[in-house]
Amino acid sequence: MNTLLVTIFFLVIPIFFLITRRRKSSKRLPPGSLGLPIIGQSLGFLRAMRNNTAEKWLEQRITKYGPVSKLSLFGKPTVFIHGQAANKFVFNNDGKTITSQQPESTRMILGDRNILELSGEDHKRVRNALMVFLKPESLKQYVGKLDGEIRKHLELNWHGKQKITVLPLMKNLTFNIICSLLFGVERGPRRDELIECFQRMIEGLWSVPLNLPFTRFNCSIKASKRVQNMLKELICEKRMQLEQKTALPLQDLITCLLSIRNADNEEELTEKEILHNIIIVMVAGYDTSSVVITFLLRLLANEPAVYAALLQEQEEIARSKSLGELLTWEDLAKMKYTWRVTMEILRTTPPVFGGMRRAMKDIEYGGFLIPQGWQIFWAIPMTHNDDSIFPEPSKFDPSRFENQKSVPPYSFVPFGGGTRICPGYEFARIEILVAIHYVVTQFTWKLCADNKFSRVPMPVPTQGLPIEITPRKQM
Repeated sequence: MNTLLVTIFFLVIPIFFLITRRRKSSKRLPPGSLGLPIIGQSLGFLRAMRNNTAEKWLEQRITKYGPVSKLSLFGKPTVFIHGQAANKFVFNNDGKTITSQQPESTRMILGDRNILELSGEDHKRVRNALMVFLKPESLKQYVGKLDGEIRKHLELNWHGKQKITVLPLMKNLTFNIICSLLFGVERGPRRDELIECFQRMIEGLWSVPLNLPFTRFNCSIKASKRVQNMLKELICEKRMQLEQKTALPLQDLITCLLSIRNADNEEELTEKEILHNIIIVMVAGYDTSSVVITFLLRLLANEPAVYAALLQEQEEIARSKSLGELLTWEDLAKMKYTWRVTMEILRTTPPVFGGMRRAMKDIEYGGFLIPQGWQIFWAIPMTHNDDSIFPEPSKFDPSRFENQKSVPPYSFVPFGGGTRICPGYEFARIEILVAIHYVVTQFTWKLCADNKFSRVPMPVPTQGLPIEITPRKQM
């Protein structure tokens, strides 16, 4: 009998302590539910994105659970955080506490060695390599080529038309710019096949990760493999051209990355890193700039005073140019009001809704535990529409950005922040300003659909923003 009691004691006590410890630990987890395995809250969140109610969806979570809550997104347990402190926490991490890691489904499509996935010295090395090409000093020499691409686009797709759909045309424009300036791929069958596969690839970026036949995710995976094979061929060709000295190191982004050497004369970036970062540049440059330009045209059709002021600025620049003369870096510096309008568009309708990080170890945040391996989800609109940061946030007001120093740190984050700020920021600025210059000085337009939009996951206006266009009389 005594032996039995002793045995029970030694069996029960460890179980008791284990249960107690787990209860104690679980109390420290943020409130909320992880929902069903794999699916979690993914379907509800994606539905809210499509209905353009994702911010309200998150606000309801905040009302119910408080400023920090747990859920499951895209197959992983996740902690949602928001606000300036959250943005600072996300962007100023050292790679040892949290790492910039996208959901497994996104990594499977975009690759695991792109700049969004890397941290610490790897992130710094890849970012420095990209900045060799994307820094302002390098980009100055490409303004003229970008100018030519945009003029050609308007000539082929706008002139002679009475009605167009803006978003697909802007995506066509930004992809052609990427192919020409960043990859050195000229117009033709190769570019056409690349854009077709690329579009199928990005459709599954924010989808439930069910890799079953005929699912959006499965189609995206297949398209990603084809895109990567095409880019591998291109990288091989560029390497051969460099070896034969028939290409210049800075003639496009790929040759630039291939040309970077370290002190030991070895490749600074692996071929896998070059490939995966080319893909991430494609995704960023294709979607974000096209969305911003589209919503700029939508805004200008709805805000006559903003349109008049922006048009006046652009007409003054146009009058200073002789017939056929290309825009210059100095002309872009004069587009101050146009860029303030663009910044306000980025505040009200940021192309990227939010992002994911991963906890590298157990973290204390906001009085709760974020367990090692869990995702950390943050959302850009939560500070952009905070009336304590931006008074009357629903009002479109470009004057908010007349003095950048008046905007509180870590509150305006469409391009990220800290060491994680988008390396393509300056390239996007040039692209947007040149495109808007030629559209507003060559055309007038009116909208043919309502002002609603959805997120899939980028903002998409109703019917892609169809407009009626009329050529302006050239000065």
